[in-house]
Amino acid sequence: MQHAQESAMLRHVRSVLVRAPHVRLHQLQRLDERIAAHLDGLAVAGAFGAECCTAALERPGTGEVFAAAVVAIESRDAAALERLIALAGALPPARRGLLSALGWVSAVQLKGIVSPLLTAADAGRKALGLGACRLHHADPGAALAAALRDAAAPLRAEAARCAGVLGRSALLPQLLDAVADADPQVQFDAASAACLLGDRGAALDHLSAMAQADKPHANDALTGVLLAADFSRAQGVVRQLAQAGRETLAQRRRLVRACGLLGDTHFVPWLIDLMADDTLARLAGEAFSLITGADLAALDLERKPPEGVEAGPNEDPEDENVALDEDDSLPWPDQGKLQRWWHARAAGLPAGRRIFMGAVPSPEVMARVLREGFQRQRIVAAQWHCLLAPGSRLFATAAPAWRQQRRVAAAPATAVA
Repeated sequence: MQHAQESAMLRHVRSVLVRAPHVRLHQLQRLDERIAAHLDGLAVAGAFGAECCTAALERPGTGEVFAAAVVAIESRDAAALERLIALAGALPPARRGLLSALGWVSAVQLKGIVSPLLTAADAGRKALGLGACRLHHADPGAALAAALRDAAAPLRAEAARCAGVLGRSALLPQLLDAVADADPQVQFDAASAACLLGDRGAALDHLSAMAQADKPHANDALTGVLLAADFSRAQGVVRQLAQAGRETLAQRRRLVRACGLLGDTHFVPWLIDLMADDTLARLAGEAFSLITGADLAALDLERKPPEGVEAGPNEDPEDENVALDEDDSLPWPDQGKLQRWWHARAAGLPAGRRIFMGAVPSPEVMARVLREGFQRQRIVAAQWHCLLAPGSRLFATAAPAWRQQRRVAAAPATAVA
């Protein structure tokens, strides 16, 4: 029972750490080894382990479904897996857990499972099959093109994501057609995938329009535009953000993030100035690191946290704020130390060109960041790698850590995906 509880709980923890600003690949691997150990405990327990997972499904969250699905797949329990597939069709958290399990297990263990999903009549099952292929970098063949034309919007969206991740350049015309889809999720996924595959016309224009709108995908669209657009156009996007207003904290935070993604050292002094503001200091420090590559903690460029700063949810039952602090675990930059550090190194990183992690973007730089960087930096590096080499596969920064380690170690520096 403890193995079932811990594997579900640690899966929830993992969903935070794969996007964390302070976690490197080797730290993610330690967590993954803990999850694997609990899943091994369930496997050793046999039928009783499966019963514990089934009992946990009384509250079918993402972690509970993940554990149950891994056990069902590894034990080849077709009936249990079928029940989980039905549950995933009704509950979004259950679908996330099942898809996570399909990505967790080895490709060999999915033999006989994914093919029936891809050929099923139900669009939800097809989407699960495509999702499994995307997570394992396995080409689903003709099923992918057919899914892009399907009547079900969630399947079209998954197909667009899959095409971008797998580098299916031949599907670029279909993706460009899908940019005008009636469904906003399909529009975003198709435009993002088309940019990864090399389009800098309609897809980039659509992402730019989405970035300026107050919609759920605006921040992700902004990231795509700042990375995919040429440097002068990306500079214009940042100028527009600055002119649009900085009255609210959300607007200022968006501008700080944009400066880090743009990679223009012209903004570094401004970012250093912002470090005097406790509401923006850590985010400004992260943007500074994204441009310069400086590890603030390792270089002793941080200071002690200020007193009285609330970091996300607290223990007050009357406080309705339960959101996680986006800046949690980021170092508090020491403004004076960073000013001196930058003054000594500014000449080596001139303004007027894009800089990422202390260097001009290149496949070699992306390979280094994917090996050594923090998760948020690695996510950006994975996108950069595809943008520099359209048609390459998007490195899976959320895959099981041992699988990522194998891909990083086996591939040359210029082809990490």
